[in-house]
Amino acid sequence: MRRNIRYDFGMPKNPATPPRSLWLLGPALVAGVAYLDPGNVASNMTAGAQYGYLLVWIVVAGNIMAWLIQYLSAKLGVVTGQSLPEVLGTRLTRPWARRAYWLQAELVAMATDLAEVIGGAVALYLLFDIPLLLGGVITGAVSMILLAVQNRGGARPFEFVIIGLMAIIAVGFVAGLFVAPPDAGSIVGGLVPRFEGTGSVLLAASILGATIMPHAIYAHSSLTRDRFGAAATHGPTEAARTEVSRIRRLLTATRWDVSIAMVIAGTVNLGILLLAAANLAGVDGTDSLEGAHAALAAGLGPVVATFFAVGLLASGLASTSVGAYAGAEIMHGLLHVRIPLLARRLITLIPALVILGLGVDPTLALVLSQVVLSFGIPFALIPLVALTAQRRTLGAWVNRRWTTAAGVLASVLLIALNGALLWLVLTGA
Repeated sequence: MRRNIRYDFGMPKNPATPPRSLWLLGPALVAGVAYLDPGNVASNMTAGAQYGYLLVWIVVAGNIMAWLIQYLSAKLGVVTGQSLPEVLGTRLTRPWARRAYWLQAELVAMATDLAEVIGGAVALYLLFDIPLLLGGVITGAVSMILLAVQNRGGARPFEFVIIGLMAIIAVGFVAGLFVAPPDAGSIVGGLVPRFEGTGSVLLAASILGATIMPHAIYAHSSLTRDRFGAAATHGPTEAARTEVSRIRRLLTATRWDVSIAMVIAGTVNLGILLLAAANLAGVDGTDSLEGAHAALAAGLGPVVATFFAVGLLASGLASTSVGAYAGAEIMHGLLHVRIPLLARRLITLIPALVILGLGVDPTLALVLSQVVLSFGIPFALIPLVALTAQRRTLGAWVNRRWTTAAGVLASVLLIALNGALLWLVLTGA
C-alpha cells in the first residue's frame, strides 16, 4: 500500500479546518525544475549564440503550452488520486502494450538523467576544474543525498530544498542580463515564427524537448497525488458535502502553483537565450557550455561567468532528483515494480558516466538528449489530453471543450515539428 500519510503537507490536522492556500503551493515548483535542467541551458544558449533572437518565439510558445500541459497533469493527480503512469497502467490491459509504453518512457527518463548529470559535471569543471567523470560521480552522489531528504523527511522538506535551488538557478542565469541587456526591438522581432534551415529546426525541437518535458508530465501528476491524496478523512456524509469544495480549492491553488512555476521557468529560459543572443552571437567557441562560459567571462567579467556556472550546478543537482523520482513512478505505474529511489539513482548514473568517460562532447550530448525528450512528448501528451477529456476519468472535473481543443492543438504542433525535424535530417535539406 502506498504510504500517502507522509505527504499530507498543507492539509490541516483538524479535518474541519480548511488548508491555507499558501501551503498548497509546491508540487508545480518541484516539477518546474525539470524546465530548468542543464539541457535547457545547452539548448537555449546554443540557439541564442548561433541564431540570435530567431527562436525567441519557440521559447515563449513552449512555455505557454507547458502551462496547459502541467495543469492537466496536476489536475489528473488531484481528481483521481493516481499518477498518469498509474492510470495508463490500468487502461493498458495487454502486458506487451504496457511494457512497450514503459520502454519509451524509460528511455525518456534516461535521456533526462543524462542531461542532468552531464550538466552538473560541466559546472563542477568550470567552477573547480574537476575532471568531468569525477564531476559526474559527485553530481550523482549529491543527488542521492537530495533523494534521501525526500525518503526520510517527506515531500515538504524536499520541496523547500528544490525551491531554494530554483532561486539560485534563476539568479545565476539572469544576472548577466542586468550587465548587458538585450535589444528590445530584436526581442520583438524574434516573436515572429520562422526557421532558418535544418539547424534551427533541430534546436527548436531541442528547446521544446527541454521546455515541455515528458518526465515532468509524469512526475507532476505523481507529486499532486502524493501531496493531496492523503487529505483528511471524513465520514461518508461529510465526505459527500466537502469533496467538491475541497477539489475546487485544490485546483484553484494548482493553477496558481503552475502559473508561478511557469513564469519563473519561462523567464529564466528566455533569459538564457537572450543572454547568448546579446553577447555570444558570432563569438567563436560558444557552441559549447565551456566556450560560452569563457566568452561570458571575457565579455561580461568573471562574476557573471561564475554566476552562470553556479546556476548550471544548481540546475543539475535539482533536476536530477526530480528525474529519478519520475523514473521510479513510471516503472511503478506501468510495470507495478517499485525500485528504491537510491538504487535506481545508481543504475541510471551509468549511461551518463559512460559518456563522460568516453570523452563525448558534453554540450552535444545535452542538445541531443533534449531531442530525444522532444520525441517522447506525444507519448505523454496525447494520453494526458485524452484522459482529462473523458468524463469517466475526471467526472465533473472533465476538461472544457476549449481546454481539450488547446491540448489537441499543442499536440499537433509538437508532433508536426518533430516530423519536420525528422524529414529535414533524413533528406539533408
